[in-house]
Amino acid sequence: MTEPKEKASELEGRLAELENFFGLESLRRSSAALGEEMSRPGFWDDPEQAKEVTAEFSRVEGRVRMLDGLRARLSDAEELLELAEGEEQLVGEMTEELKRIEDALAEQEVARLFSGEYDGGDAILTINSGAGGVDSQDWAEMLARMYRRWAERRGYVLQVIEYTEGEEAGIKSATYSVAGEYAFGLLSAERGVHRLVRISPFDASGRRHTSFASVAVAPVVGDAVEVEIDEKDLKIDTYRASGAGGQHVNKTDSAVRITHLPTGIVAQCQNERSQHQNREVAMKVLKARLFEIEREKREHEIAAQSGEKADVGFGSQIRSYVLHPYKMVKDLRTGEQTADVEKVLDGDLDGMIYAYLKDRSDG
Repeated sequence: MTEPKEKASELEGRLAELENFFGLESLRRSSAALGEEMSRPGFWDDPEQAKEVTAEFSRVEGRVRMLDGLRARLSDAEELLELAEGEEQLVGEMTEELKRIEDALAEQEVARLFSGEYDGGDAILTINSGAGGVDSQDWAEMLARMYRRWAERRGYVLQVIEYTEGEEAGIKSATYSVAGEYAFGLLSAERGVHRLVRISPFDASGRRHTSFASVAVAPVVGDAVEVEIDEKDLKIDTYRASGAGGQHVNKTDSAVRITHLPTGIVAQCQNERSQHQNREVAMKVLKARLFEIEREKREHEIAAQSGEKADVGFGSQIRSYVLHPYKMVKDLRTGEQTADVEKVLDGDLDGMIYAYLKDRSDG
């Protein structure tokens, strides 16, 4: 009995730290204030403002419910443990419940690894195939599926902004918006080049191929954030959308591709109803990408001035996925690895992501 009671005591301390970190009492006050604001006459006269307030209310209320729920479950488990002397089955059940509570706590404790202004918000995820033709395009599509499955696992809302298929198989590029708490903070761990080693399904001789694809992640920034974009620096093309778009693809040249000439960044959108809407979304993607580049540049400069070693930047190889001659996924930044490649490719990425975030936080 001592071991489960000790575990419950440990979880008590961790939960108290989490309540303090999130400011539970402050969250309760915010929830009450937001509830009052939502009930005042004329609240829905400004739909955009009302949408922001209701979203914040849902976020705050969700966190309060989560913390209160964990507190209630832990209290119940502790009470039952006191009554479970000699009852092996009940002790076993409570031990399993404590493990479930610990898992839920661990998931929430990841929030303590974030310190960036935009870590808690939404993200724009862009995947591009590297050199290597159809193999790299197929690999880019595998990565796109991996992130879609990861988003589903976390209950995030993922929407297609652009999806350009390859001529033979796979994709040349894909851009998604990913909405959910800490979407940007978590996905920031995925920025860089991902390498795949396998027997190519497109090689008639059955030879082993190495393929590359890059992942870029940027925060969704509001209109209040100013990013200078000179129209003279933009090359804007329109084209007929194809692939995983909506019902309007393949009908008009409504898709928009914007190239920022000084940086070479390309932002595309094909999933909206009109060329104007596609251009608007593509500009938001471009703004987010440029903002992230500037933010990273400032962080590197600060790190260099203070004598710290800067993180690897976009374009550096971060992870290898080997399917032949053995099976292994290894993060080259942390050394985190697993032989269960299929599980990772099916969206079970949190282990890799958390290991990187903890390593970065410790550093």
